[in-house]
Amino acid sequence: MRDPPAPNPAAVRVSAPDAADACDLPSDLHLARQAVRDEAAFEMLVRRHAAGVHRLAAGMVGPGAADDVVQEVFIAVHRGLKGFRGEAAFSTWLHRIALNACHKAIRGKGPPTVSLGDAPEPAAPHNPVHAGEQADLRARLAAALQTLPADQREAVSLRELSGLDYAEIAAITGAELGTVKSRINRGRAALRAYLTGQGITP
Repeated sequence: MRDPPAPNPAAVRVSAPDAADACDLPSDLHLARQAVRDEAAFEMLVRRHAAGVHRLAAGMVGPGAADDVVQEVFIAVHRGLKGFRGEAAFSTWLHRIALNACHKAIRGKGPPTVSLGDAPEPAAPHNPVHAGEQADLRARLAAALQTLPADQREAVSLRELSGLDYAEIAAITGAELGTVKSRINRGRAALRAYLTGQGITP
């Protein structure tokens, strides 16, 4: 039996599973083991995690480059599934790959730039004024993250954008738990100062 074909990068969509079905979904570990041979299981993993990876990438490299990073991440995940033994949580393994992809993008393209044109469109832009305000806020938040030192931006993004707890972040980054907490606290303080200077109340 041949390995399933690698995923088409253009087919990686940033979406999430229906909340009503969440209780019936198989675990990440179960899907990861199935996905070695079953493309449908891999697609389920993509649907489950693509939105979170996109949020992380947007915070790390800027919204304009986030789609490319998401594609790279899931191509790498697909290639690496045979070697995933489940010794760490799938989410931890996935976020390590995502951080590596973000760092690669930063090295390859230099400091990311953020403009209003890069900001993702709101889901339901019925009110043009509100839509413009939301796009402006997203762009300012993305710009604020880019002002942080790399280690703080990484920790804050994993905490605030990916919703990971401190222990998970420590496992992903290889930093001590106290170091992770310190980086997040310093990063949050710097973000508050930056946003306040921009006339935004955090």
